[in-house]
Amino acid sequence: MKRDHYEEDHEDFRASVQQWLERSVKPHTDKHIADKALPREFWLEAGENGFLGLAIPEEYGGAGADDFRFNAVLAEELAKIGAAYPTCVGIHSDITAPYLVRLGTEEQKQRWLPGVASGEILLAIGMTEPSGGSDLAALKTTAVRDGDEWVINGSKTFITNGYSCDLVITAVRTDPEKGAKGITLFAIEATKEGFSRGRKLDKVGMEESDTAELFFENVRVTDAEIIGELNRGFIHMMEELPQERVSCAVANIAQAKQILLETVQYAKDRKAFGQSIGAFQHNKFLLAELVTQIEVAEAYVDKCVAAHARGELSPVEASKAKWWSSQAQSEVLDHCVQIHGGYGFMNEYRVARAWRDARVTKIWAGSNEIMKELIGRDLGF
Repeated sequence: MKRDHYEEDHEDFRASVQQWLERSVKPHTDKHIADKALPREFWLEAGENGFLGLAIPEEYGGAGADDFRFNAVLAEELAKIGAAYPTCVGIHSDITAPYLVRLGTEEQKQRWLPGVASGEILLAIGMTEPSGGSDLAALKTTAVRDGDEWVINGSKTFITNGYSCDLVITAVRTDPEKGAKGITLFAIEATKEGFSRGRKLDKVGMEESDTAELFFENVRVTDAEIIGELNRGFIHMMEELPQERVSCAVANIAQAKQILLETVQYAKDRKAFGQSIGAFQHNKFLLAELVTQIEVAEAYVDKCVAAHARGELSPVEASKAKWWSSQAQSEVLDHCVQIHGGYGFMNEYRVARAWRDARVTKIWAGSNEIMKELIGRDLGF
């Protein structure tokens, strides 16, 4: 079915993204995998093309395009190249930058947003801790008041862009007596004394993204680094999570759809017993099921994108999109590997890498079990 939530401006933008990817990203994907990171040149060129500051106001160097559909187009095209690309760019632009745009003071916006838009300041967000996982309210990293400063101690893990980031929006506990109501967000620059990073974590997939542990040992900051309001960090995070989850859903479906299209072509080209393997009834029926599954999921995600662009997407709707898209992605890609046979288990084939990359999408941004818990609560249970 025709997708009707994108307009001419969005499709023109898609064409410019595709040109950039063909020219500057596709030729280097093997190196990105080998280096387990995207180089700074990637970020600077993305910034130069206006892809990193879509929702950043023009006065701070951004595009001022306050329309999430542009973000979704970018995520879709990046996902066609590899699942790690919309992940890294999304963490920077769609997940972390909005904290500065919506909650930052004028001084903070002038200080950081131009570099965020240009790619000179790479962002990460420090939520997850070694002992916490999806339970953000249980974080143990602390900030203790010492005169006019705060002293931060603790650690974060599984931080995308963590190894190369310049600025981390970090959730810390500022009032241990208040539980979730005692959490504050701080913007911590990587040059701060006491801030350090662990090694690049050795992941099953998403090799192009640098993922690291972050450590804070007596890191000193002031009130000028607080993002939003003191002790309202948990609320601020909850307010931003719908965008994170719908961003994940967009990338999940786009990646699975691209690999499925490549699998359909493979099933036409690959011959066995004198005919294309796609001509066998089992494979023909299976591919019919997979194409339908992806298109139906895409329709719901598209509806969520349109709702979010209007400011109407609810947290529960975003949770539905996140868990369903990641489940569909995993199922579709697993079948795509099977259709490729032994070649589907070879890392040189995109389907194998896509299959590995997709596994984490059922875990991050709140596990699928947490998504179902949120949906179930909304049902009154």
